[in-house]
Amino acid sequence: MTASWRFSTLADRHRAMGSDLEDWSGMGTAWTYDKDQTEEYMAIRTKAGFMDVSGLKKVHIVGPHASHVIDRATTRNVEKIKPGRSTYACMLNDDGKFVDDCVIYRMGPNSWMVVHGSGQGHEQLTMAAQGRDVDIRFDDNLHDISLQGPLAVDFLEKQGVPGIRDVVYFSHIHTTLFDKPVTISRTGYTGERGYEIFCRGQDAPHIWDNLVEKGAPMGIIPTRFTTLDLLRAESYLLFFPYDNSEIYPFENEKCGDTLWELGLDFTVSPGKTGFRGAEEHYRLKGKERFKIYGVKLEGTEPAEEGAPLLRDGKQVGVVTIGMYSPLNEHNVGIARMPVDCAEPGVPLTVKNSTGEIPCVAAEMPFHDPEKKRRTAKG
Repeated sequence: MTASWRFSTLADRHRAMGSDLEDWSGMGTAWTYDKDQTEEYMAIRTKAGFMDVSGLKKVHIVGPHASHVIDRATTRNVEKIKPGRSTYACMLNDDGKFVDDCVIYRMGPNSWMVVHGSGQGHEQLTMAAQGRDVDIRFDDNLHDISLQGPLAVDFLEKQGVPGIRDVVYFSHIHTTLFDKPVTISRTGYTGERGYEIFCRGQDAPHIWDNLVEKGAPMGIIPTRFTTLDLLRAESYLLFFPYDNSEIYPFENEKCGDTLWELGLDFTVSPGKTGFRGAEEHYRLKGKERFKIYGVKLEGTEPAEEGAPLLRDGKQVGVVTIGMYSPLNEHNVGIARMPVDCAEPGVPLTVKNSTGEIPCVAAEMPFHDPEKKRRTAKG
């Protein structure tokens, strides 16, 4: 493991399950366990599973100018977010290019939490806060255990979490779980109905152990962080920088992708201006150099990460992540491809190290395309 500067209090639990704790965003994270990863995927899709996603960075923004800071740093009109609700947003640089995504939580009138990944989210917020009446605090004690899957709500209700069925998609409540104070958010990164359990670092082992013990009778199991790759590939969930030009650079161009290219332009609130990179964002509409789009392969051998994507024998793109689902019986992936290839049914070929696999361009998401599972009520 590379040298980490952030540490999960669940590290010993991950080591006991065979993880070497690979570094992600400065934190030792469970990329591997000594068990079948397909079992973890099936648990989340059919029952539920939980994972330690504490490597996500939690930033508190508090004060009279808090909303102005977030408004400047992100693509969303934050004043429309009510306390107890949240939204998914992006952050851009001055060139109008994507540098991070995040979930914005409104905790109160002048109190917010922004949760982001391994991009420049914290730096963006700090930059926007200069000269403002606001406090920004990076909170590495706050841990995040993600409980995802169709049985997650039944489990939490069984543990006595009041009103859990009334917690709608992208909302959160402050409550207790296993007698510990938590914030439970109806969010996740799996394409399933799920919840993120934010807790103190000192409480995380107690909550984790209870999830292991009390979840087992319902088939709810701990899962590794990288099982998210299987889930996100069929649910159209991008993971910076692994789908971006930071990994797959343009020739003779600096890194950076537009929201139009990534299919994330929906994160810009209608008519919003004044956020960093706004002018360039709007100017770049219709100037896409590529598109993020899906591929559907023949057979059961998944596309390798970074596999060349061919059209008529010539490389035109790259597959950033692929997976075969024994549940849905499809072999799918997320790819970077030319705009004229990003149409349903366009014939292409994936060039794995083992040989070439015919495929076609296909719309995403492949799993639950109407997103009814993640947004279900009651």
